Amino acid sequence: MESIVFLDRGTITVPMRKPSFPHTWADYDRTAPEETVERLSAATMAVTNKVKIREPELAQLPRLKFIAITATGFDNIDLAACRKRSIRVANAPGYARQSVPEHVLMLMLALRRNLPAYREAVRAGRWQTSPQPTVNDIPVEDLHGTLLGLIGYGELAKGVEQRARAFGMEILVAEHKGSVVIRPGRAAFDDVLRRSDVISLHSPLTPETRGMIGTAELSLMKPTAVLINAARGGLVDEPALADALRSGRLGGAGIDVLSEEPPRNGNPLLDVHLPNLIVTPHIAWASRQAQEILAEEAIQNLEAFVAGKPRNLV
Repeated sequence: MESIVFLDRGTITVPMRKPSFPHTWADYDRTAPEETVERLSAATMAVTNKVKIREPELAQLPRLKFIAITATGFDNIDLAACRKRSIRVANAPGYARQSVPEHVLMLMLALRRNLPAYREAVRAGRWQTSPQPTVNDIPVEDLHGTLLGLIGYGELAKGVEQRARAFGMEILVAEHKGSVVIRPGRAAFDDVLRRSDVISLHSPLTPETRGMIGTAELSLMKPTAVLINAARGGLVDEPALADALRSGRLGGAGIDVLSEEPPRNGNPLLDVHLPNLIVTPHIAWASRQAQEILAEEAIQNLEAFVAGKPRNLV
């Protein structure tokens, strides 16, 4: 009989069916780093959203043979250490193919149309006391006719592209940073930064992509450009982004992810109180519909592994 432990069940708010094979199941709303080994000590299968399982933990978990990630990204798992111990790891690709692109587009629209600034204008009573029937002293820009640069071009980026085209945007897909060979249908990384009105990040977080948008890259962007990051916080040099926003060298930023989550130790972007910065608490993925798909994907990954037909391996 398999022993399954879900380390951070509190990250998913929808019901989750139990697997069809014989098993025991233990749920923990959240798991601190120092609790991981103890809670998985008897487990043969682990389910995790963001709890890190690295070499030090794996070395103390001889019974563990499968990890189901309730997410698409898997940077919280030491894959090399898992392979060394023949532990299989599966993720849930594509479950947020509607939720994340919709959130990205929402951030684009809100920033281009200066929604936070106008909401604050009403809350501050400026409309109520205006001599005109409207308050329109803050620039409002359309998405139609603008250029969207996509950095990373997986399923979620393609979902953003589809929606952006419906709004009349043109699309540029960036080649890998530093690449001297430009594939058909792509543009040089720096060229995308220079030309785009909106940049949306969709790259996985790897040693190569960590900090890929820093001071130099932000300086290449138009001063009116908007940066959207609903991928991974570590892709962006957050102090550099905060400085660019404060100094007016960037038109705006929509951020759904930070380098540390939750940001218990603070974050430079949380200290920027400007209407052209929107920070949401890593919820782009979390529509009810997306969570229902995610929950079912995780269970099917467990069932497929036990049946000897593993799926979605990473």
